[in-house]
Amino acid sequence: MSERALEKGTELQGLSTAILLPSVELFGPKTRTAVGPLTQVVGIGLFQRTILTFQRAGIRQLIVLAGTEEEQLKQALGKGPRLSIPVRWMPIREFPLDDRRTWESLAAEVRGFCLLSGVAGVFSRTLIEQLRQDIQEGQAIVVTHSPPGHRFLQRRAGSARLSFERGAAEFADLVVLPASLLSAAGRVTGEPGTIPLRRWLERAATDGLVRVFPTGSNPAHWYQPVRVTGDLPAAERKLFASLKGELEGFVDRYFNRVLSRRFTRVFLSLGLSPNSVTALATIVGLISAVGFALGTYAAGLAAAVLFQLAAVIDCCDGEIARLTFTESPFGAWLDIAMDNVVHMAVFGGIAMGSYARAAGNSDAWVPLALGTAAILGNALSFVLVGKAQRINASSEWKSPDHAAWSDFILQNVASRDFSVIVLLFALLGKLDWFLWIAAIGSVGFAGLMVWVIRPSATTRA
Repeated sequence: MSERALEKGTELQGLSTAILLPSVELFGPKTRTAVGPLTQVVGIGLFQRTILTFQRAGIRQLIVLAGTEEEQLKQALGKGPRLSIPVRWMPIREFPLDDRRTWESLAAEVRGFCLLSGVAGVFSRTLIEQLRQDIQEGQAIVVTHSPPGHRFLQRRAGSARLSFERGAAEFADLVVLPASLLSAAGRVTGEPGTIPLRRWLERAATDGLVRVFPTGSNPAHWYQPVRVTGDLPAAERKLFASLKGELEGFVDRYFNRVLSRRFTRVFLSLGLSPNSVTALATIVGLISAVGFALGTYAAGLAAAVLFQLAAVIDCCDGEIARLTFTESPFGAWLDIAMDNVVHMAVFGGIAMGSYARAAGNSDAWVPLALGTAAILGNALSFVLVGKAQRINASSEWKSPDHAAWSDFILQNVASRDFSVIVLLFALLGKLDWFLWIAAIGSVGFAGLMVWVIRPSATTRA
């Protein structure tokens, strides 16, 4: 056996394989009519979203037991974000769910554990990552989305019985099975045309081979069932609630994000890409800079409102990228670069407007000097933030203190919150006062970043 084959075999140990059944629910009826695998939730179908979430969580091979909609599923998967894991398609007409040979064939494909999944829900990547960490030799894991206090395993006389008394609604469409149980499943009979999953698990539970994983014990491990059309709004809310940018301030979290989600829904319906939204936010920001340069109170106030709107739209590109699995290094760089272009243009516009109002005075040069300082400080800060991110990505900080300081500065200083400060000064008609804050803040931030980065940058060089 080649070294490459051995490496691949080692990689697929543990929980690295998912078996997907898009035509059925694991604990429910054979087929669904109200909601299907192609039903879209925030711009992506349930089938495609499930697979891409698996990929992000570290699943390395996928087997799809597809029904009559196989061609449609293949087309949907080909049109979306790039899929990098291999997918094997097994038509149900050739591999019936109630045929023991089907499950014996599947067991032969699995090394260690497999994740048996339907597509009747949306869930977090961290849930799958946690399941991959929690596997124990020979044990199955049943995922529930009920409160952690509910007892599904009833222990009697030294054995355990898995209780399905509260119905299928309490169980998620996710079950972790060791290859040994998957192979033995073929010997358990059930209703024709269905998966005898309950019987498998009930039998395994009596032998102490089943554990229950409640998603309600940790907010990061969320699961939202999507079985009927009425579940779609709740699924959208869950997905939007899971969004969080790396550099969020108070205003971003409690104001900009509230409004940006409304815009994000519109942009998704229009089919705009994250980079297109970044360009739109940049255009709105540059228009606001022109308004500041006019120098009048009304123009300054309107420009401040536009700048705040640009900050709201700027949240949308990241939201769309995370919701549709279209993040990219270039998109992240473009977002940060265009933010800084807008900030420098706004500083320059405010400086020009303040100069126009002070024209003829002996100190008319002051706003131009402050604007220049703010622009140069912002440009230097942009370079230093990129440097800090590269050091962080390669884990080359000289000490943990430097890494902690860098994270603190980026998370609490490098944000869009100052757009509200600009709006406040515009309302007061004191935008020239803001220039002092911008100049001192930009230069001070750059100096602080130099102090944090310099020892690690010197060591790295």
